[in-house]
Amino acid sequence: MKASFLPALLATALSLASASAMAHEGETHEPPPDARTAPASGAATSATGSEESAAAQRQAGGSVFVPKLVQYRIGVRTQRAKLEPLSAPLQLAGTVVADPNAGGRVQASQAGRVEPGPSGLPVLGQRVAKGQVIARLQPTIGNVERGNQRAELAAIDAQLEIARGRVARYDQLDGAIPRKDIEAARVEERALQRRRAALSAGLGAREALRAPVSGVVSAAAAVAGQVVEPRDILFEIVDPSRLAIEALAYDPALAGDIRSAEAVASGGTLSLQFVGAGRQLRGQALPLLFRVKTPGVALAIGQPVQVIARSARTLRGVAVPQEALVRNRAGEWVAWVHVAPERFAPRRVVSEALDARTVVVASGIAPGDQVVVSGANLLAQVR
Repeated sequence: MKASFLPALLATALSLASASAMAHEGETHEPPPDARTAPASGAATSATGSEESAAAQRQAGGSVFVPKLVQYRIGVRTQRAKLEPLSAPLQLAGTVVADPNAGGRVQASQAGRVEPGPSGLPVLGQRVAKGQVIARLQPTIGNVERGNQRAELAAIDAQLEIARGRVARYDQLDGAIPRKDIEAARVEERALQRRRAALSAGLGAREALRAPVSGVVSAAAAVAGQVVEPRDILFEIVDPSRLAIEALAYDPALAGDIRSAEAVASGGTLSLQFVGAGRQLRGQALPLLFRVKTPGVALAIGQPVQVIARSARTLRGVAVPQEALVRNRAGEWVAWVHVAPERFAPRRVVSEALDARTVVVASGIAPGDQVVVSGANLLAQVR
């Protein structure tokens, strides 16, 4: 049986070899170029897929796992915490005001009607020079008062006519009457002339409203023909390059400890110079005046700002950038600490502003911790 099976198996193998030779007849056995590079391309695709599959994940304890590649992509940067004495910050609510020497108001000193000046009425943002006539005020008086003034003017005219006649007669009798009588008559005539001129000018004279300082018009509340009352504010002029900030301190003892100050406004960070403090409380607070030293910042009179001043008192803490602190789901301020090569843990902190860009952490961070100072907001979004 075995002898009969072997010839059949051998015949089958020879037929398969012949079919294989016929199938490869006329083809080369070298791999094509794309086939030679296929294994390498497949290996790169596999490596990339493994890197992308390693995504950042939040752990059960609240920490997050972030692979090195993801840390690089989101720009995570850390800083070693250092406990050191720092100047105690003082946060104040402030308001932008005009420098008293570079701002002014144009007010009506009497009731009257507004008339345009030589160049018309100024508009908002227009630059004016000190002493420039920007408007005129035509006084308004009642008919009774106007009649009284005209009656007084007629009486002065009569007295002036009598004085002129007396002077003329005295001149004809020069040498016959005392010299002092002649001089007295002439003095009386000149006095009546000046009195009449002053009264006549008061009837129709217009008051010139001049700019008290050089600057730009920040407020305009007057139109041609408007009737105003005394003390009405018609224009406000301010020099935008010379502004100040007024802040309120509820502890009068802090006014003498201020060494430097900055302000945070919508236009950016402002460098301030402490000018002085008042000695009269305003709403149970002491007003402090700071001069803005940063040029080119767009500010408006009355704009609220936050003033961060540094006093002579010191406190111990860790100084970190403002962006290092983020809020968690509970609304608490936290800082992220790099506890392992690919793991970050949140730490609840107690902090206060040190200046416009830096905060001091009083608790929650230990000296030597690697605090995340860039990319902390992205770490807080990992789920």
